[in-house]
Amino acid sequence: MSKPAAANPDDYKIKDTKPQLGERWPHGGIRGGGGWISSDRVTSTYDLVEQMYYLYVRVVKARDLPINPITASCDPYVEVKLGNYKGKTQHFEKRTYAEWKQVFAFSKDKIQSTVLEVYVKDKDMISRDDYLGKVVFDMNEVPTRVPPDSPLAPQWYRLEDRKGDKKSRGEIMLAVWMGTQADEAFSEAWHSDAATVHGEGVYSVRSKVYVSPKLWYLRVNVIEAHDVESEDKSQPPQVFVKAQLGNQILKTKLSATKTTNPLWNEDLVFVAAEPFEESLVLTLENKAGSKEETVGRIVLPLNAFEKRLDHRPVHSRWFNLEQFGFGMLEGERRMQLKFSTRIHLRASLDGGYHVLDESTMYISDQRPTARQLWKKAIGILEIGILSAQGLQGMKTKDGKKTTDAYCVAKYGLKWVRTRTILDNFNPKWNEQYTWEVYDPCTVVTLGVFDNAHLGGEQGATAKDARIGKIRIRLSTLETDRIYTHSYPLLVLQPSGLKKTGELQLAFRFTCLSLSNMIYLYSQPLLPKMHYQHPLTIHQLDSLRYQAMNIVAVRLGRAEPPLRKEVVEYMLDVDSHMWSMRRSKANFFRIVSVFSGVLSMSKWLGDVSNWKNPITTILVHILFFILVCFPELILPTIFLYMFLIGIWNFRSRPRHPPHMDTKLSWAEAVQPDELDEEFDTFPSSKTQDVTKMRYDRLRSVAGRIQTVVGDIATQGERFQALLSWRDPRATCLFVVFCLIVAVALYVTPFRIVVLVAGLFVLRHPRFRSKMPSVPSNFFRRLPARADISCSNDIMIDQEGATFYTPNYFLHPLLSNTYRWGLRGTGSFPLTGEYNQEREGVCLESS
Repeated sequence: MSKPAAANPDDYKIKDTKPQLGERWPHGGIRGGGGWISSDRVTSTYDLVEQMYYLYVRVVKARDLPINPITASCDPYVEVKLGNYKGKTQHFEKRTYAEWKQVFAFSKDKIQSTVLEVYVKDKDMISRDDYLGKVVFDMNEVPTRVPPDSPLAPQWYRLEDRKGDKKSRGEIMLAVWMGTQADEAFSEAWHSDAATVHGEGVYSVRSKVYVSPKLWYLRVNVIEAHDVESEDKSQPPQVFVKAQLGNQILKTKLSATKTTNPLWNEDLVFVAAEPFEESLVLTLENKAGSKEETVGRIVLPLNAFEKRLDHRPVHSRWFNLEQFGFGMLEGERRMQLKFSTRIHLRASLDGGYHVLDESTMYISDQRPTARQLWKKAIGILEIGILSAQGLQGMKTKDGKKTTDAYCVAKYGLKWVRTRTILDNFNPKWNEQYTWEVYDPCTVVTLGVFDNAHLGGEQGATAKDARIGKIRIRLSTLETDRIYTHSYPLLVLQPSGLKKTGELQLAFRFTCLSLSNMIYLYSQPLLPKMHYQHPLTIHQLDSLRYQAMNIVAVRLGRAEPPLRKEVVEYMLDVDSHMWSMRRSKANFFRIVSVFSGVLSMSKWLGDVSNWKNPITTILVHILFFILVCFPELILPTIFLYMFLIGIWNFRSRPRHPPHMDTKLSWAEAVQPDELDEEFDTFPSSKTQDVTKMRYDRLRSVAGRIQTVVGDIATQGERFQALLSWRDPRATCLFVVFCLIVAVALYVTPFRIVVLVAGLFVLRHPRFRSKMPSVPSNFFRRLPARADISCSNDIMIDQEGATFYTPNYFLHPLLSNTYRWGLRGTGSFPLTGEYNQEREGVCLESS
């Protein structure tokens, strides 16, 4: 697999744009014959998009239509024609009175005719459709509607025949006006841009707003069971409880002892969505040898459980289980009023949690499930999805590459989907959406997709292809400022990083209450229940996966559906999968965090070595002042941080942060690592490839093992100071502690600090190149590595020799950290982190 050619680094950066935002209407009024209002009006109701003008035709109904003399019936439909564009309503059978209530929208940029023609025709299944009548409109006489004006009232128009006669042809009710995408009829209208789409595909090209289902955590505390019977009466049962809610199945542990009254007291947590369509099924099963037999079963509707808003326990209840194991007589025996196995439960729907369906790193909503616990919104987020530029062809149609692009935005519970622009690599949507903001430390996600459900042959089996995705963190935005940027759409493919286009946005974060926003910075990120009654990490991961599946299924049932592949991509369903690239990126992020500490230690080393005598003298003076006036230490530290913050304000980021291709290692990733990242789970690769990857993973794990061992060694040497493992060393240290204690008792603390500081800052001519006495003493202390493991292992097996050397160089000991791998199964790469550069580079060794 060849590595793709390097792209221009500027292609991966955010670019400033200057679109013409706001509602602007050309000059010329209705009376002047221009068909537009006579002003250069600018409003703020739809001010984050470029205005797009449309001719709207609302077809309401028709009456008194003539009957075909041959068939003695009328199957009417309406055809709206403007130049080369035609739109049709559905036809009704055997009706002289028909009602459609359909809107047609024609883009003004593509209007090439001065006449609008509306035909009413009679559907003929055998021959050509019969002409019933038409209405003609002069485009210069079409009125203009400007929201928030009320909708234009439709009127009755007499139909005329081919000769212009209007007698006995019936009437049609129409409304025709000029408007923009701010018109409420825009989202439901038939668009001339999608004139080639027919059938069910018509619904999938429209813009829609979706709402995620309301999710609850269902907590089932299985306490105990009584009177459990097994088929083998000679053996007491050893049972467990299996609980199922939809596709979610959880089990309790096997009862500790074989008894008829087992005790568990275990919590089983599920994700449930309103409206509650599924019931909780509890099954008591007995483990008899290698098989499991069902003892009892009960089905509980979720509406029967109490909804709680805090951590206070709910009342427990006993439930009688339906009996099993009676064979053909089971139906009759079950109806007999005899004793049955009982189970003790404490179940509740917890509304005090926020049900996580996305990663906490990119969370867009932190509110609890129960609406009673919601606080007031602190701001408004407005996003204008303008257009995309330079999109790549995502599919082949009629021998050429094409893309039918639409955009999806997700913030909180609200999802929006723009209309689909057909066969266009530079689509213009110009749609504006608004969200309420309850916490500034949240992220909005936008993705661009190719629509594969336009009624073609692929239909239901096709998947909407990913074009790209971006994220915007609201806390990085200035309030009440309009941002207009072009974001690169970057996709990591098996062939490498690829730019698939650019997404142009205009967005604004408006603050409603500055005091409430500042107050939120002191509050916990998640609702109180996450801290008062926390869930385990394993539970959160499992529940998040189940919540994502539920959201995908529910949104897939809308019309038009928001496809499962779209929801999963927006929610990062595969973010937990192993990736060598992500591991490297996270490692060097840690190195980058400690780079400031390394810089400070290097500066202190230069000062103590008198690299710059003037700086060292000034540090001596500052040191004397702080020793003499220790009450100035903390004010000096905070004043220094204040000055650093003020100084950095000049170089603050002007753009919201976007994907860093260097920091994420997307640019420098190796082909084999990409192949591994895109591999399925479990792996679908050959045995040799899997073995090579396993060996590479062992090599990386070996380096991590060495670091962990070195850290453990240093800690064990500290423990050895007083553990008497080395009696001579411990004796020396104990005597030294006694002498130091007496000396510090009789010496003022300021004198001790002053002497210690002067010793550290002494001139190089008073220094020795040999290690210090404390360092020598500490390195001689024993660790437990010699009794737990060995760092140097030599293995000889069938003539193959592998050597694991102890060559690790700790990254915190040097400004530049280089690492490499040797031996069989390793990959010949070295990484280098340089403080003077941002990000990480990869080079071949």
